[in-house]
Amino acid sequence: MYLDFYKLRDQPFGVTPDPRYLYFSPGHREALASMFYGIETGRGFLSLIAEPGMGKTTLLFQLLQRWKGYVHSAFLFQTQCDSRELIRYMLDDLGLENKSEDIVRMHSELNEFLFRETKAGRRVVVFIDEAQNLSDTVLETVRLLSDFEAPDKKLLQIILAGQPALAQRLAGPSLVQLRQRIAVQARLDALPAGETIRYIQHRLKVAGYQGPELFTPDALELIADRSRGVPRLINNVCFNALSLGCAMRQRQIDVAVAREAAEDLSTLQSTRPAVSQQKAAQPVARNLRSSRKSLYSRVRENFRGRHLFQTTVFFAGDWKCGDSLGYADKTGNRSAVPCP
Repeated sequence: MYLDFYKLRDQPFGVTPDPRYLYFSPGHREALASMFYGIETGRGFLSLIAEPGMGKTTLLFQLLQRWKGYVHSAFLFQTQCDSRELIRYMLDDLGLENKSEDIVRMHSELNEFLFRETKAGRRVVVFIDEAQNLSDTVLETVRLLSDFEAPDKKLLQIILAGQPALAQRLAGPSLVQLRQRIAVQARLDALPAGETIRYIQHRLKVAGYQGPELFTPDALELIADRSRGVPRLINNVCFNALSLGCAMRQRQIDVAVAREAAEDLSTLQSTRPAVSQQKAAQPVARNLRSSRKSLYSRVRENFRGRHLFQTTVFFAGDWKCGDSLGYADKTGNRSAVPCP
């Protein structure tokens, strides 16, 4: 709805992991470099830990993009599975026909494939996202995959990506053998306020925005605070703020609109409130709370108004075409007015 109003080429705050929009904060840059180096040097097991919404899947896609043409990869999302299903998913994603349910046979097919790829000079990398959902039994199966090796190198690189629960699982005594094999451990932390502002500006630039500052400094500061530096929450607040701003025909998003967007998303309240800002914001906040419904009504009315206009134009055109075909009006007369 707001793309045309703000002259944006596409959606800057979408929900899909588009590598074009990846913002390289120092933490993201370090994590990407660590995993790239781990694959390049054939370290076998790597891990990436991040809170939900930190962009780990986007980072993995970026890593995969950088190795495009040099690796044969599988990307596994289905982690609510047993060992047999995991191997079958892996074979399918690697492009191997697998009609056998026998896990020994599947291991044999995978081993043959890995040797063929190694002889051809290609690396094989398996990305397992949301790995914290894997049971201990399946994680042990993943560990055993590292046994596919030649005398001088690992035939398979595995990246385990997941939430902090994965790190907690790996720290347990039952998974000590797997933990010891993870040679590179990368982590993504929340963005500080300054990086959050640069993150928003980066995404707007990628989306084609070329006008003056779209968010006021106070609005950016509030978004950084309410989102706690989590990219997914930043995207949600910014999307809602731009939707409200468009409905209000407001070319720049100020702190009042940003606050309303954050509150309606039920994001966490600020943990670092500034007393002077709180006092200054109280009258505005009261007005916004009283008009919250009207703001979202404006969004709906804006959309419905456009839809009604388009529908009216359509039926008007249809009426003219009906006249040209000789349809009768209410008086029973027929019109011969041609369609434009």
